[in-house]
Amino acid sequence: MDLRQYKGAVEAMLFACAEPVSAERIAGVLEIEPEVVERLLASLQDDYDAAGRGIRLYQMEDRWQLGTKNEYGAFVKQILDTRRNVPLTQAALEVLATVAYNQPVSRSFIEQVRGVDSSSTVSNLLEKGLIEEAGRLDLPGRPVSFRTTDAFLRTFGLKSLAQLPPLHGEELPLEQLAQDGLPPAQPPAGPLPQDAPPPADEPPAPPELPAGAPAAANAQPLAQPLPGREDA
Repeated sequence: MDLRQYKGAVEAMLFACAEPVSAERIAGVLEIEPEVVERLLASLQDDYDAAGRGIRLYQMEDRWQLGTKNEYGAFVKQILDTRRNVPLTQAALEVLATVAYNQPVSRSFIEQVRGVDSSSTVSNLLEKGLIEEAGRLDLPGRPVSFRTTDAFLRTFGLKSLAQLPPLHGEELPLEQLAQDGLPPAQPPAGPLPQDAPPPADEPPAPPELPAGAPAAANAQPLAQPLPGREDA
């Protein structure tokens, strides 16, 4: 096949799949190198942008998926006759932020950070597909841990977790991201935000866990426990 046919094959496979597909998987089907597939994907995205098309390629970590452009979302919703998605509650954003910046984490860790029972919010986020189970932690009782999903990246317009906004004090960056829209197109270089040194002029306060609470596994909370509230 020539270049045009390879591009058509990649587009057809992405269109037919209902989930993100890695370049390695596409390369295995076409029997070509993954680097060639990456170039084909970049060329496809350029075609969509240059032609003012209604679809685009979404990148989530090392996987790709075809989707509609945000500016045409209202028309897509009308043609599909679907109801507008219910906005995420403050409790849901708090749980998502806790999971995103510290994953994988247990439910007890989430509740230590928030200072309130979070079982119903965790269940709702599992149903929405924004978080998923990530195995069991090596702790007494072997608690289930949670991590964010590809749907989480799509919802907040992120290519990878490296694009998560930096934490500052008790601000909730996911809430600001949901209001302001997509982040910059190019992800910042360097380690993930939780590994980056805090700004010199804004040293974060140390986390305060409830008295007598067990030590969390694999991660430490990066923000002060937020005021307790009932989950919505």
